[in-house]
Amino acid sequence: MTDKAFHDDVRFRVLRAVQSNPNLTHKGLAKELRVSAGSVNYCLRALVDKGLVKVENFRTSKNRLGYLYKLTPHGIAEKAALTGRFLRRKMAEYEALRAEIEAVSSEAGEEPEGDPETIARSAQ
Repeated sequence: MTDKAFHDDVRFRVLRAVQSNPNLTHKGLAKELRVSAGSVNYCLRALVDKGLVKVENFRTSKNRLGYLYKLTPHGIAEKAALTGRFLRRKMAEYEALRAEIEAVSSEAGEEPEGDPETIARSAQ
C-alpha cells in the first residue's frame, strides 16, 4: 500500500467514525480505529485545518470539557470521494487475493472449497 493510500484509509476511517458517532472521545476513536490517541489527535487536527471536521466544545461535567466532532459539507464530500477510492482499492486487493488462492490451490493440486471469503475465514 502506498503512503497516500495509507493516509487515505486513515482519513476515511476517522471521517466514517466521526460521522457515525460525533461525540467519541480521542481515546474512544483511538480504540475503535486501533491506533494511538496521539495519531487520532494529529489526524483530527489536520481534518479540522482542512475544513473537513468542525469541533464544538460542550461541558460533560464541572471540571471537564468534551468535544463534539461534526463533518462539514466539505468533509461529507471528501468522505464520499474517499469511500469510492477505498472500495476500488479493496476490490483490487480482493481480486488479487482470490487469484493468489486459486494459483496456490492449483499448485497444490487442490480445488479451493467455497468462496475466497470462506477460505480466508477458515484459515484464521
